[in-house]
Amino acid sequence: MLHIIQNDPDVPPGNILHDCTIPYSVHHPYRGERLPEVGEISALIVMGGAMGANDDSRHPFLADLKSLIRTVVTDKIPYLGICLGGQLLAAALGGSVVSRRWEELGFLSVSLTRDGAADPLFDGISTEFTTFQWHHDSFDIPAGGVLLATSPDCPHQAFRFGDSAWGLQFHPEVTGQIIREWCGWDAATRLKADELVCMFEKHSDNYCTISRHLMGNFLLKAGMSSLS
Repeated sequence: MLHIIQNDPDVPPGNILHDCTIPYSVHHPYRGERLPEVGEISALIVMGGAMGANDDSRHPFLADLKSLIRTVVTDKIPYLGICLGGQLLAAALGGSVVSRRWEELGFLSVSLTRDGAADPLFDGISTEFTTFQWHHDSFDIPAGGVLLATSPDCPHQAFRFGDSAWGLQFHPEVTGQIIREWCGWDAATRLKADELVCMFEKHSDNYCTISRHLMGNFLLKAGMSSLS
């Protein structure tokens, strides 16, 4: 079964589950729910969150989650980490996650590296595409990892470790409603809510097509039926 870890009440799977036809389970460790046992997992997706990958003292479940991620990677279970989920993958593998570096907000261009263009996660996706960014922290590529995507303001947009674990800095899961809710987090972003939602509406068709294609590639790699 596909298991999804939602780390934050305001950061749901959103667009990822649109038209999803395979069995899945969403776990909410921030409210005390247990993490899945590794033997239950056919594929694992870890979502984003307002916390940092190193905030174990404030969010103790993160230490257990990083331990689970290491086991999933060791066992070659397909893994996809989104924003914080990508940072947790890097941290679990010994890479650094740095705060207030390479920050991005809005719909911005991402470019695939040569390795990214040949990677199965990005099969059929243009070597340059527009996607949604909302992050203050960023990951370094852990030793043995392969850089797959970059952008002018954040050189580490995606990486792969081994043959079945991927970390993304960008967000393929947002909807207009999710963006509006995130904008409510502080005064500065509240002022940007209408602008960012308008940008989502402008890019929505292409953004959703790319996001679902990426998700279909991940599920295909996991040996699961794709999205409908």
